[in-house]
Amino acid sequence: MTYCVAIKVNSGVVFCSDSRTSAGVDHVSSYSKMHSFNLPGDRQISLLSSGNLATTQAVLAKIEKDIKSSAKVNLHNVTSLRDAASYVGELSSNEQSKHSSDEANYESTFIIGGQVANNPHKILLIYPQGNYISTSDDTPFLQIGESKYGKPILDRVLTPETTLSTATSAALVSMDSTMKSNLTVGPPIEINIYKAGSLATPLYKKFEEGSEYLRELKNSWDQRILEAFNKLPPIEWANQWDQSPDEQNSIS
Repeated sequence: MTYCVAIKVNSGVVFCSDSRTSAGVDHVSSYSKMHSFNLPGDRQISLLSSGNLATTQAVLAKIEKDIKSSAKVNLHNVTSLRDAASYVGELSSNEQSKHSSDEANYESTFIIGGQVANNPHKILLIYPQGNYISTSDDTPFLQIGESKYGKPILDRVLTPETTLSTATSAALVSMDSTMKSNLTVGPPIEINIYKAGSLATPLYKKFEEGSEYLRELKNSWDQRILEAFNKLPPIEWANQWDQSPDEQNSIS
C-alpha cells in the first residue's frame, strides 16, 4: 500500500510520502514515490505517485524521455501546473489503456505541485482517468493511497495561514498515524518542502527505517494524545443520556 500527502499553505508546499510497495510476512520492498522535475529559477515541480507500480514507472520513464528529447510538451516547458497535470494525466491514461483487456488493475493516481514561473504555487490530484482537482481554503491538502488514518490530524490543524514548519509536522504526524494503523505503509519516509515564490530547490529529507527523529515524533505524539484523552470532561452525567429533557431537568 501507499500513503502520500501534499499540503498547500500561503507560504509554500509540503510533500510527504512513504516508500513501501509490498509488505508480506517474509518480504518487504520499497520504491520511492516522490519525484522532482526542477529548473531552479524557472520551475519547481514535485510528483507523488500511488497505485500500479508498472504504470507509475512507465509514466515516469515517458516524462524523463520527453524532457531529454525536448518534446513539444514536457514538464520543463509547460506554462502552468494545470498544463502539467493534464500532461501527466494523459500519459497515465494512455499507459492504462494498453492493458484495457486485462482483468488486473493498472490504475495509478498522482499528486503534482510546486510552482511554474510567476504563477501561484499549487497542488493538484490527478485521477487514473486523467482529470484532476485542486485544493480549497477549507481543505488545503491532498492525499493518495491509504488516506483515512492520516486525515483527522490534517482536518484539525491545517488552514491556509498555517506555517510551513507546522504543515511539515502535520504531514509527518499524519504519516505516523497511517503507519501505526496500516503495516503496509512504512519507511523510508520522504519530505519535500518548497517555499512559495523562491523557485529554489526544495528542502528535501529522507528518514530511513529506525530514524531517531521519527521515533521521537511518534513517542511525543502518543504521549500528548494520551494526556489530552485523560483531560477530557468526565462522564459523570452519563445516567442522563437516554432520558428526555424533562427527566434531565427534574434530576438537576
